[in-house]
Amino acid sequence: MSIVPMIFTSGWASGINAYAVVLLLGLFGRFGGADSVPPALERTDVLVAAGVLFLFEAVADKIPYVDSAWDAVHTVIRPVAGATVGALMAGHADGSLGEVAAGAVGGTTALLSHLTKASLRMAVNTSPEPASNIVVSTAEDLSVAGIVTLAVFHPVAAASIAGALLLAGLLLVWFAVSRIRRFLERRRERRALRAAAAGAAQPAAGRR
Repeated sequence: MSIVPMIFTSGWASGINAYAVVLLLGLFGRFGGADSVPPALERTDVLVAAGVLFLFEAVADKIPYVDSAWDAVHTVIRPVAGATVGALMAGHADGSLGEVAAGAVGGTTALLSHLTKASLRMAVNTSPEPASNIVVSTAEDLSVAGIVTLAVFHPVAAASIAGALLLAGLLLVWFAVSRIRRFLERRRERRALRAAAAGAAQPAAGRR
């Protein structure tokens, strides 16, 4: 069976939460008997590191603006993780896909899903309350867990869902761009108003 659907799905999921992908795949490989999981992901040190980093992300990803800073830091990390997992899977499989090509598939898919997530989070951060961040982050975590689990047992079905979600996310980004632009414009206007108010206050203070 071709490993491509599994690589595509893990790449999509890595762009959203790379640590969850490594942790889940490692656990499935080590305790669930998943033959498609490379032994490198089943190592104890890898599982512990992925688990700790997943906990950090679970907190940071639910705090407004902290989540966007976290996403910025992971612009490189998530695609690299997607490429690495893809290459490991290809090397562990029957050789139907070269490791370089698998890394390209996983890394490119991870980059697209990461950029989609980061863009949508910027739009969510324009909301004045933190509940929306918590809801969106939790939905992302559950989606990653569900689709990675499905991919272990039904990789083609999981890849189809991941592809549909990626397309839907890109369409949402298209609509969210205008909202982000309006938010940035309002912020610039507020800064201009504060600067104008401060400039008007200085002469008044001098006349006293």
